[in-house]
Amino acid sequence: MKRLSFLLVLILSAVLLISGCGGQEKDDKVLQGNDATEKENSVLSKVEKEGKLLVGTEGTYPPFTFHDKDGNLTGFDVDIAKEVAKRLGVQAEFKETQWDAMFAGLDAKRFDMVANQVGIKPEREEKYLFSNPYITSTAVLIAHEENTELKGFEDLKGKKAAQSMTSNYADIARENGAEIVGVDGFNQSIELILSKRVDATINENLSFLDFKKAKPEAKVKIVAESDNASKSGLMFRKDSDTLVEAVNGALADMIADGTYDKISLKWFDENVLE
Repeated sequence: MKRLSFLLVLILSAVLLISGCGGQEKDDKVLQGNDATEKENSVLSKVEKEGKLLVGTEGTYPPFTFHDKDGNLTGFDVDIAKEVAKRLGVQAEFKETQWDAMFAGLDAKRFDMVANQVGIKPEREEKYLFSNPYITSTAVLIAHEENTELKGFEDLKGKKAAQSMTSNYADIARENGAEIVGVDGFNQSIELILSKRVDATINENLSFLDFKKAKPEAKVKIVAESDNASKSGLMFRKDSDTLVEAVNGALADMIADGTYDKISLKWFDENVLE
């Protein structure tokens, strides 16, 4: 009797074990199916199927994104985005928009990625994903050559600074007590300084050097340079994990094979990664 009971327990245990394995196998298949569906519906999958990467950019911010004398969109960010798209096996299609409308355009899925030297900031990381940093920059205070009042960022208190309203540089100007005059881009900031309608602008050191290279006679100067360097990345919506991973891979390959260095030297005469 005891032997029969023991055999029944063994049989019941075996049945339960087999059932459990079958259930686990079924659960694994469901999970794998969900992963496959998620990948199929990903932003990267959409980009690959359409054969194009939609890129948001200003087109008014030299040397990063602007139009040459023939009207063609060009610049450092444009070259970087084109090369990234090429390595993903697709074409880059650029959608130009003003800086302050760029974030809304990304939210509305007008583009898949923003390439516009977007600073990586904690408040932006709460809402967006970023690629690995692909440029390091320094903020500089720019004023008219005849301006003798501004010697440092702290001298901006009560002065007018021409800035894109939501940029990193506008934040620095506000922190130093400046009155912000909204502009669409770097060139407009310089125009306002030259006409003395504003006192200064805080902007990208590389943009200033590029501007002075093209117009050495322009009566503007760098008054001060920030001690803190900032990092910029390509920006994406939060639903774009697989695309960000692919873009990071493309950037890493570009750096490793020297392509990034060639693009950087073309625009800045130096490597601006670090």
